[in-house]
Amino acid sequence: MKGQRSGIRIRGHRGDPVVRRAVVRYLKWLRKRYEFPVRVPVYLSPMRQIVTVHGKKVSASFFAPWDRCEEPYIRLATGDYRELSRELGRDDALATFLCSLSHEVLHYQQWIADEPLTELGIERRAVRMLRAYAATVAHP
Repeated sequence: MKGQRSGIRIRGHRGDPVVRRAVVRYLKWLRKRYEFPVRVPVYLSPMRQIVTVHGKKVSASFFAPWDRCEEPYIRLATGDYRELSRELGRDDALATFLCSLSHEVLHYQQWIADEPLTELGIERRAVRMLRAYAATVAHP
């Protein structure tokens, strides 16, 4: 639509700062490889989980408005980073957040293309997206 903003951007300074830095680097990589014709902000939450509009507790979510004039958004919970980092190590912990973000980016792409994808298909594509990124960086 004419005059509509485009791109993917991180909004605010909430959430774990280590996760935020990794997400900023990942978004730079995503912008070079994928189109974002309708602006999609990514909000980081300091909580362990976020609650969807349907009341479900999740680690990440994508809100797709019915009205195409409204902007969608992605929310990513980062409150369990320290715990995950102790359990999995820094890189694997950050990879879990980037994989969740990839999953929501794929829901965004699905919304843009107005094409159905199965959850299994999205999971597989999210893993491929993250592996492609991992091949370009030493650490997330």
